Amino acid sequence: MTRNVTRTASGNPDRPYDEVDLSSRAFWSTTMHERDESFAVLRQHRPVTWHRPFEEQLLDDPDDHGFWAIVTYQDLVEVTQRHEDFLSGPGILMESLPAELVESAQSIIGMDPPRHTKLRRLVASAFTPKQMRRIEGRIRANATTVVDNLLERGREQGGEVDFVSECAALLPMHNINDIVGVPDGERQKAAHEAAVGTGWNDPELVGEGREQVLMRLYQALSYMNELVASLAEQRRREPADDLLTALVQAEVDGERLTDQEISAFFALLTIAGNDTTRQSTSHALKALTDYPQQRAWLTADFDHRIPGAVEEFVRWATPIMTFRRTAARDLEFRGQHITAGDKVVLFYSSANRDETVFDHPHTFDLSRDPNPHVGFGGGGIHHCLGNQLARTQLRALYAELLRRAPDIEAGEPQLMPGNFFHSVKRLPCQLHLPH
Repeated sequence: MTRNVTRTASGNPDRPYDEVDLSSRAFWSTTMHERDESFAVLRQHRPVTWHRPFEEQLLDDPDDHGFWAIVTYQDLVEVTQRHEDFLSGPGILMESLPAELVESAQSIIGMDPPRHTKLRRLVASAFTPKQMRRIEGRIRANATTVVDNLLERGREQGGEVDFVSECAALLPMHNINDIVGVPDGERQKAAHEAAVGTGWNDPELVGEGREQVLMRLYQALSYMNELVASLAEQRRREPADDLLTALVQAEVDGERLTDQEISAFFALLTIAGNDTTRQSTSHALKALTDYPQQRAWLTADFDHRIPGAVEEFVRWATPIMTFRRTAARDLEFRGQHITAGDKVVLFYSSANRDETVFDHPHTFDLSRDPNPHVGFGGGGIHHCLGNQLARTQLRALYAELLRRAPDIEAGEPQLMPGNFFHSVKRLPCQLHLPH
């Protein structure tokens, strides 16, 4: 196969693009298992490779000449932990976006020290394990409500429902709205605008054409910024028992978060936090259907086995498939010369199938131990603050679902093409309800 060539932004000699295609929309329209056939070749033979820019980007970027692909587990963890060499500030998506979108939607995951250090300390002082334990009762109550809704719709529709719209998409938004303290009158609108933030590549949701998509993204972020600014001002006057009050009151070394910083974190929580749980929930149901012996093993001793099972849910789903870094300086990595300003893309979906780390990685194994997946990041300063929130939601939902609808079966998912979220747009399921 012929390899094309490109020139780096810094004027280095031409580099060959690798013959394995990680850049086309066609590649990202296949299944995770099909994509891993390509990743497996790279993991074994060429773990650090140069690729052409991602196809069909929102913005034409003449300075985008391609990206380095990091596909093995160990290399991904190392790049993640070398935050001084591999920066997050220029953006964490594979493609280039306007700086204002990066600032408004990516919050601390799109920042570098020293600003990242300051803001993460402030956010972490409010977003604590103690805070998560305090709201665990709400999460369980919301799981009950969501399963109530699922069963009711199932009875109305002869037992056939879309699991995503009637369950997986509802639980995280109910919880985030409760945690933050979004008022009832704004919840439906907030959920819809958050969906725009995660589904900007879905023409049913945002329309078609670059201008239309960018306009809807700006509208969604503007709405969330205005909503949170208004709520933050209200919480300063009238504190409440919610995360927004904790963020408004958070103080470290005499510094507090600005409204803009609080709004950006809210956008991150509603976009990334929502989709992480939604996709893990959906992929887990499909896996429990395809591997009935694993479902039987889990339900035989649910309370003791669900913590480990949740880790396999997340590894199997890998809800966020890629994160980008940008080289801070010229450096050598695994024998490749990486130039300052080069994009370096971490492929979590490949690392979570790395044969050198996971035994039988293409097998769904709820008893997998150890299970050092990178579903919440590869460690380092950007490790997911909301990982316990996601784990708690998955435990609560499956406790309710497998108790009240033990025979639920998933059909074939409709996947949404994209290189960031491992998105399930629709997942038909059969509830097998008693007459």
